[in-house]
Amino acid sequence: MKPQFSTDVLVVGGGVIGMSLAYGLVRHGQNVTVLDQGDDVFRAARGNFGLVWVQGKGLQDPAYARWTVESAAGWQSFASGLTAHSGVDVELSQIGGLRMSFSNEELSRRTLDMERIRLTIGDTYSYERLSAAEVRELLPEVGPEVAGAIFSPLDGHVSPLRLLRALVEAFIKLGGTLRTGESVERIDYRGGEFRTDATSASYLAGRVVLAAGLGNRALAPQLGLSAPVEPVRGQVLVTERMQPFLRYPTLHVRQTGEGVIQIGDSKEDVGFDEGTTVQELATIASNATRYFPLLANVNVVRAWGALRVMTPDGNPIYEESRSCPGAYLVTCHSGITLAAQHGGQIADWIRGAPKPLGINTFTADRFHVPTSDH
Repeated sequence: MKPQFSTDVLVVGGGVIGMSLAYGLVRHGQNVTVLDQGDDVFRAARGNFGLVWVQGKGLQDPAYARWTVESAAGWQSFASGLTAHSGVDVELSQIGGLRMSFSNEELSRRTLDMERIRLTIGDTYSYERLSAAEVRELLPEVGPEVAGAIFSPLDGHVSPLRLLRALVEAFIKLGGTLRTGESVERIDYRGGEFRTDATSASYLAGRVVLAAGLGNRALAPQLGLSAPVEPVRGQVLVTERMQPFLRYPTLHVRQTGEGVIQIGDSKEDVGFDEGTTVQELATIASNATRYFPLLANVNVVRAWGALRVMTPDGNPIYEESRSCPGAYLVTCHSGITLAAQHGGQIADWIRGAPKPLGINTFTADRFHVPTSDH
């Protein structure tokens, strides 16, 4: 018979989203257990580019734009607290970021998009259109094909691996329990309590948070929830170390604190295939050298593919079950950017605070709008 453990809150999923939530909960004295399936799952954190990114998000939904801006604005405080609790520097740099264009037409379209968002949510959404000459003042190594860029002072980047390590270290030091190698088999709700059967044990909890990425698709219906998420593959290249030249992160190329260059800009609908392809990697490398020609002769040391978690409209889902009160679903594809919100307002909501006003539209109901026949 499997051993049984009790906890106030059970978080299913030990990636960046799950650990951000768990860290936010345990900071306020909650008894929290995290179940992490292990490194053999489709872990989205493997493909994370490490960007804290505001640009372009929320073009079709002002609520998402506001939510993203709030998170970016809270990242400095979030990172400082996390480092204080864990002793791990997450290498946050938030001095702005650039999205570069190869044509003035493309740059103009992106400028119009940014202006639409700014007019909708206000001056907190700041940006600047830079000419090619102005881009080169910031990044002298940029290539001659670059026609200009959008600069956003809210954008930045962190080390995704250091961030996950910091979250785990802080969570454990604050008294949280992390159980690895635990695949959830079933979750039952009875008498206001959740019983979760996993690989090696069962867990009783007053609240359950589903933060299992693509695994939420199968788990959510057990608790009266819906997680219509699909995998989108991204391929990533990492080069050898270089002398620092890329002070500002860009959407597709960034330089880490160790000096390596991380490159990635693919979005592929290939189901659950997390492999790599020579054709796509060649395209990624070619685009990177157009942005920065000095990369042409740099050695690539690693390449991999990973599956991002995407909803039909790209926005998050934050929802408490109506039929199983105390069961929450949290899923999004911007786990790094929204980490400050997950460890802050979302964690507060799960432990009993009012639901944040800014997330009222982020339920799965939006994907089940009834249509009328005429």
